[in-house]
Amino acid sequence: MFAIIANGGKQYRVATGDKVVVDRMDVEVGASINIDQVLLVSGDDIKVGTPNVDGAKVVVKVLDHHKGEKVITFKYRPTRRMRKRKGYRHSHTTLEVVSIDA
Repeated sequence: MFAIIANGGKQYRVATGDKVVVDRMDVEVGASINIDQVLLVSGDDIKVGTPNVDGAKVVVKVLDHHKGEKVITFKYRPTRRMRKRKGYRHSHTTLEVVSIDA
């Protein structure tokens, strides 16, 4: 059984026991949360939402918060002798899927 959920403007395919890395969520580590934006549930039969499946939810547990790999941006304009180098690290949250309730 799997489900497709929406979180932070992105869609993720999850199954029970999966670990998913999503954008940073303002939730404490160890807390359980319900995700109600379930777009599709597949089990014995497929339920497709318009846009969400009625009564479906995915229960997830927050494992940790961490930063991703460093991304470097570099601008270069040779005729103006302009060089800019910047970097940032995106914040992520790791979730573990506890159950899918259709």
